[in-house]
Amino acid sequence: MRLTAHLDLVAEAVAGAGLVPEALVATIDPGLADTAAFCDAYDVAPENSANCVVIAGRRGGETRFAAVMVLATMRADVNGVIRRELDVRKCSFAPMDEAVALTGMEYGGITPIGLPDDWPILVDDAVVAAGEVVIGSGLRASKILLPATELLGLPNARQLRLAS
Repeated sequence: MRLTAHLDLVAEAVAGAGLVPEALVATIDPGLADTAAFCDAYDVAPENSANCVVIAGRRGGETRFAAVMVLATMRADVNGVIRRELDVRKCSFAPMDEAVALTGMEYGGITPIGLPDDWPILVDDAVVAAGEVVIGSGLRASKILLPATELLGLPNARQLRLAS
């Protein structure tokens, strides 16, 4: 990954908090934050880029949220594994405005780091197997590089087979 040449900023808020001590942050062009554009511009393999998607599910009038981490090359099994994990009748990707409001992060930069403690963070097996991955930082102007296993140390994080 050539992104390591751009790792000039260590995220004190991320690494210093002890949640992901090996995390490094790189500033990027915010216009290139979307996965395909980012991978192309910064020569990062999509197999080393993990997306964080916010899932919303409803059961009995209650809405439950989760963060789901999948590789850029894969699709999350929203109506199968994830629906069962959330114990909801149906679920889908949270609307953009709701995801942004609930996380306090920019759309296209949402990260599992710093989400509400009661949200499950579901990490796909393939993300963990990828080794080092690039994830969102909460802002479109930067990305985080970290060993994927560090995601499992976040509050309520679990590793599952979530994607196809």
